[in-house]
Amino acid sequence: MNELTVDVAVIGAGTAGLAAYRAARSHHGRVLLIEGGPYGTTCAWVGCMPSKLLIAAADAAHAVAHAPAFGVHGGPMRIDGRAVMARVRAERDRFVGFVLDGVEKIPQADRLRGHARFIDALRLQVDDHTVITAARIVIATGSSPQVPAELQGIGDRLAVNDDVFDWDDLPESVAVVGSGVIGLELGQALHRLGVRVALFGRGGGVAQLSDPAVLASATGCLAGELDLRLNTQVTGVERDGDDVVVRWRNAAGGERAERYAYVLAATGRAPNVKALGLEHAGLALHVNGVPLFDPRTMQCGDSAVFIAGDADNALPVLHEAADQGRIAGDNAGRYPDVRPGLRRTPLAIAFTDPQIATVGRKFRTLQQGRVIVGEVSFEDQGRSRVMRQNHGLLRVYAEIGSGRFIGAEMIGPRAEHLAHLLAWACQNGMTVAQMIDMPFYHPVVEEGLRTALRDAREKLLHGLPEIEHCTDCTPGV
Repeated sequence: MNELTVDVAVIGAGTAGLAAYRAARSHHGRVLLIEGGPYGTTCAWVGCMPSKLLIAAADAAHAVAHAPAFGVHGGPMRIDGRAVMARVRAERDRFVGFVLDGVEKIPQADRLRGHARFIDALRLQVDDHTVITAARIVIATGSSPQVPAELQGIGDRLAVNDDVFDWDDLPESVAVVGSGVIGLELGQALHRLGVRVALFGRGGGVAQLSDPAVLASATGCLAGELDLRLNTQVTGVERDGDDVVVRWRNAAGGERAERYAYVLAATGRAPNVKALGLEHAGLALHVNGVPLFDPRTMQCGDSAVFIAGDADNALPVLHEAADQGRIAGDNAGRYPDVRPGLRRTPLAIAFTDPQIATVGRKFRTLQQGRVIVGEVSFEDQGRSRVMRQNHGLLRVYAEIGSGRFIGAEMIGPRAEHLAHLLAWACQNGMTVAQMIDMPFYHPVVEEGLRTALRDAREKLLHGLPEIEHCTDCTPGV
């Protein structure tokens, strides 16, 4: 059995782990990076990048299919599923390659292969070959898809998002179970690429939305294109040759069974903490087994253990994982001088069409009577109609008294860009009045944002809706 003594041990070499390693190294101690699986991040392998590659192909197919509405007519469209998936895998592998190149630049002495478990508060055993004594430890073990019991037992006809990007061809049909971001993105993309898709949601929610008005708009937009079955419980699945029989029950209690080639479980991801032996670490644990931690410092209690990324089950998006990794690694490197790190305005985007985004405070966290809501529909917004993308709703939240912008929820065209503008404004503590003073070009989708801000300003000033047509409005703003 080998024995090593280090200043900082980082468990996991994904986005959070790599950020933690680099931050800890800046303090000049001995830092060891431990990885039990393949190198490469969740984002590059099975998350952000391959999903956007599939969506890009779906968007191209959608544009061709809807070109006649602009008076543009081409020949019959043909979708080559093998070519689509070949490009997804090839480009995915390029993105993974960039990550692997970065890992290879880490000194070999700082890398250790194997699965780590706590022996006690500051000792780890890695497989059956090494015991590590570390002055500080960072947990950055990521997450894995979770599959409910009612979907199991159908062998290779059950897929999670990790599996989709290794398909050689597009299947004939898929039952997507889960109406969160992963289910919506993949379900819509597959549908636009000619796959027969039904998307089942146990509740009435879609993606990360909590504003009932925006949720209603999103449900209407998506159900206009997709076979979207909310408030529907998949009760069981059964393999029948090369097909899967899916049994489900709707909100009225009606039960049906249908056949699909695959079932895609998009039912969330679970933090990879069960195999860490945390019961030996002396840490207070949440009911889901994740250590209790301070989100400002990423410190677990008052211990020398820190946690970051999807392993903490808080905000499973790449930029949050990177930020948390930097904070955890920095504090592990300088421990016991633990300091709060930079936490940015919350920002989440679903790359559906229309796109869905949330910024800052969500509707469900607002205190009634202390916040006003400004809104705009994109149905008659000028640039949106020009592009035939005039669907969706944006709602902005402002604090009564200060007039400060505190959050927004939306579904609409170019929402990824609107959300970034709003996140920057929120992080800078801007008021609605200050935001309206910023330049707005014409004609752009951002003019819709200005309309929502004007609505909010009028309510802040007078408690009344903004007048329908104001003197400085130009057509279709």
